[in-house]
Amino acid sequence: MLVLGVESATQVAAAAIVQDKQLVAELFFNTRKNHSQRLLPMIAALLAETGLEPADLDGLAVSLGPGSFTGLRIGLATVKGLAQATGKPLVGIPTLEALAFNAWGVPGLICPVLQARRQEVYTALFRWQEGELCRLTPYQATDPVSLVPSLKSYNTPVYFCGDGVAPYWEVWQQMGPRARFLPPPDNLSRAAPIAILGRRRLQSGLPDDLSQLKPLYLRPSPAERQSR
Repeated sequence: MLVLGVESATQVAAAAIVQDKQLVAELFFNTRKNHSQRLLPMIAALLAETGLEPADLDGLAVSLGPGSFTGLRIGLATVKGLAQATGKPLVGIPTLEALAFNAWGVPGLICPVLQARRQEVYTALFRWQEGELCRLTPYQATDPVSLVPSLKSYNTPVYFCGDGVAPYWEVWQQMGPRARFLPPPDNLSRAAPIAILGRRRLQSGLPDDLSQLKPLYLRPSPAERQSR
């Protein structure tokens, strides 16, 4: 099964192709260039380098959020367009789940943190159980300082990852020796986990309905706030 995964929920723009359990190719940019300028050329280049056509793909996966309102809209619109043009099934993958996947097999809790507005982070807690990544808490937007006491209550190592690690470094250090950190490359959202997790969903026969698939915002978008 060939699956294309696309990440655009953060500053990162990335696309990857996986075949069965193998990563075939990945393009990754951690720059501030607009995703609308980046994504389609990236996907075209990825397909060209691998000698594939869109029709060769068995399915598509896209980062669903939370994250940048604009980035999520661009990514979802791009991949939905590909799904409609090719007739391929599409799945949306929560960004925090894909980010937690970077901490493959670690012996403790995984706490992905993405920068949000209002001095908050988007987060949830995960743990590997019998080879499966399991989410333990709901997705939420929260103040980093108020997150630390709840993390301490687990009395186990907590592995932090995401673009919310560096801005709140001193806050996470309040965890003491139980605070663990992934290598810098694994703090960034990537398309490979999106494609891998998407492949699993597609193999289970659980594609999303294109007409119903929407970004996972966690709080109202600017347009929604203005309409109130």
